[in-house]
Amino acid sequence: QVQLVESGGGSVQAGGSLKLSCAASGRIFEINDMEWHRQAPGKQRELVAIIRADGTTNYAGSVKGRFTISRDNAANTVYLEMNRLKPEDTARYYCSARNDSGYHFWGQGTLVTVSS
Repeated sequence: QVQLVESGGGSVQAGGSLKLSCAASGRIFEINDMEWHRQAPGKQRELVAIIRADGTTNYAGSVKGRFTISRDNAANTVYLEMNRLKPEDTARYYCSARNDSGYHFWGQGTLVTVSS
């Protein structure tokens, strides 16, 4: 099992910044990719960013150029730095870890609210 705990969410005005953290514990050696997803009220969960074991990254088109995903393997932590936030970024953000079998572990999420 892998346990994930997100932090860093909060309320911010449009144009502001937040940095989310996700601390992993447990069977860390199982983890390959780390991902951030988000789910806005009434919408489906969507993939925001992914960072693979080799450090390569991909982003959803809606956040590209504004969000940056990074990982600190020594600290077993993945980050999502979010800049130039927009009201449409309001959502609960979830950290996910994928293992070799393709199974995803999930955190409980952290709420981000962006006001106009």
